[in-house]
Amino acid sequence: MTILITGGAGFIGGHTVLAFLDRGEIPIVLDDLSTGNRAAIPSDVPFFAGDVGDTELVLRLVQNHRIDAILHFAAKIVVPESVADPLNYYLNNTVKTHALLQAAVRGKVKHFVFSSTAAVYGNTGSKSVSETADPAPLSPYGRSKLMSEYMLVDAGEAYDLRYVILRYFNVAGADPAGRLGQSTPGATHLIKVALETALRRRTYMSIYGSDYPTPDGTCVRDYVHVSDLARAHLAALDHLRNGGESRTLNCGYGRGYSVREVVDTVRNITGVDFEIRQAPRREGDPASIVANSDQLMKLGWKPELNDLAKMIEHAHNWESKLIAAESRTAIR
Repeated sequence: MTILITGGAGFIGGHTVLAFLDRGEIPIVLDDLSTGNRAAIPSDVPFFAGDVGDTELVLRLVQNHRIDAILHFAAKIVVPESVADPLNYYLNNTVKTHALLQAAVRGKVKHFVFSSTAAVYGNTGSKSVSETADPAPLSPYGRSKLMSEYMLVDAGEAYDLRYVILRYFNVAGADPAGRLGQSTPGATHLIKVALETALRRRTYMSIYGSDYPTPDGTCVRDYVHVSDLARAHLAALDHLRNGGESRTLNCGYGRGYSVREVVDTVRNITGVDFEIRQAPRREGDPASIVANSDQLMKLGWKPELNDLAKMIEHAHNWESKLIAAESRTAIR
C-alpha cells in the first residue's frame, strides 16, 4: 500500500518524504507549489501538481495508487497573515481539509496523520502544556487548525478512519545531510530570518514585543528540529499501522528559548553582530508556549537533535548552500 503526502514539496512535508525514503518507503506527493519547491522532491518520488481541495483529484490518486494512509501538511502557516486575511486561512486550512477528508472517506483510506500546531493552545503561561489543556487559539491560523482537528475527530468516529493529530511547536533546522532546508521566499521563521540577516540577505531583523511576561521580555518558544519532527510522523503512522487508537499528540522538546536567546545563538554561530530593531507586538502571538511531549515519546518517538545550536548550525549550512547556488547561477 502507498502513502500520500500533501504539501510534500514544503519544509516539513519535504523532510518527512526524506524520512520515509531513508527507511525504504516511497510515498507519493501532492502539492500545488504555491509555497513548496518542486526541486525539494527527489526524482524517484512520484509527484502530482494539484490542490488538496480538489476532492475528485485526490480520490483518483487514492484509487489509482492504492493509498491507505494520508499525511496532510498542505496549509498556510503565518500567524500575522492569518489575522490580516482570515477567510483565506479558513479556506486553505479548514475548507480544503474538509474536501481532503471527503476523498479519504470515499476512498476508504485507513490512516490519517494531520499536521496541526501548538497555536491551538493560545497563551499557556510558563509551564509546559500537555494535550489535555483546553484549546484557546489567539489567531485565525490557530482556529483554522483547531476546526480541522474537530472535523478529523468526528470523521474518525463516524467513518472508521484512524488518525494521529500532531501539534507542532516551533520547527527549525534543516536536513543534517544537507539535502533540504527552508527555501520558501519571504519565510517568517525566526531562525531563518536571523540567519538571512547575519548573511546580509536582510539589512536588519525585527523583534516583535519586548514587554511580554517572560525572563527577558521577548516571546519564548519550544524549537524542534525538522528532522526529528519528520521522524515523529513515521512513529505516528507506525502506531496506526500496528492497530493503535487515534491520538492527539504534542511534538516539541519541553525546553523554551526566548527570541533574544535565539538571536544571540545565531550571532555566536555565524560570528556576525547584525542589526536588531525593536517593533510592536504582533497580534496573535502568545507570550510563551512549551511542549509536554511525553505521550509522543511513549509512542516510540526518540528525538536525536534536541540542541538549539545544532538546529541553527544545520539551518546555517543550508542558507550558505542556497547563497552558493545563487552565486553559481549568477556567474552563468
